[in-house]
Amino acid sequence: MKRLRVLVVAGVLALGPAGAGTAQASPAPSAAAAAACPDGEVFATDNTAVITDPADPRLKTRLTRFDREVRGIVHANGALTARSTLLDGVFWSEEQKQTTYERSREFDVNGVDREGLHHIAGVIAKQYRQESVLTFRCLPRTSPETDAVEVRAAGVSPTRLREALAADPEARERLGGGSVTLGGRLILIAPVADLPLAQRFAAGLGVDWSKAEVRYGDEEFVA
Repeated sequence: MKRLRVLVVAGVLALGPAGAGTAQASPAPSAAAAAACPDGEVFATDNTAVITDPADPRLKTRLTRFDREVRGIVHANGALTARSTLLDGVFWSEEQKQTTYERSREFDVNGVDREGLHHIAGVIAKQYRQESVLTFRCLPRTSPETDAVEVRAAGVSPTRLREALAADPEARERLGGGSVTLGGRLILIAPVADLPLAQRFAAGLGVDWSKAEVRYGDEEFVA
């Protein structure tokens, strides 16, 4: 997984220091959203190549064996995973000055604390030679550990995400990119301080912010 400022993944996604401020109009997570949060989320891939062509056949993989192997790592470390979700990631490489693409999976992990989630992500990073693996834990908005938001919204395609990044230099440079499920659901993870930018960027993608799910929590890139 590549290090980004917006989760949606080598998934996901974040540039610049995390901050404590939020947009005044930002919604608090609903009780239903909070209840839907697993103990932790892991965004990871087994890809180590830089892919710049959106038509590259490697982006069609379903990461089936990777899914099975990561579940094994989670279980071997005393945690549980009920499901994983296949993601198409679209990211901006500041170093290469071009868009890159990646298939990854988001794993819901339960029965794990902060240290356990960090350890699991570290094992995955080492085994699959990843620069980093992104984790996210849902927390109360007022928690002293909260440093990020996760935005989930329906109705976004990888093509639309790619076009929006190309047309928005600020979002491209500060947010880095995002990921989309095969069903067209955007997943964007950003520092709390960048929530206004994430909201503006999502609106440009056609997202109805009143219908978006916003989770607050702690993100970590585990090397």
